[in-house]
Amino acid sequence: MIIPLGSLLAGAALGMWRARANGGNWRDMAQWAASFGILFGIVGLFVLIFYSRAVA
Repeated sequence: MIIPLGSLLAGAALGMWRARANGGNWRDMAQWAASFGILFGIVGLFVLIFYSRAVA
């Protein structure tokens, strides 16, 4: 369960950083953080599923 959570937090941090680097305000940072967090969280969930099936 740590893989999706960790990737969600990393994606949110990356999205916030990208919005800030492009000169966005707090709304832009929140939107980018949410979208990157969701995207990375879903990817992390699939990684966890594939890893669980490969090990078991």
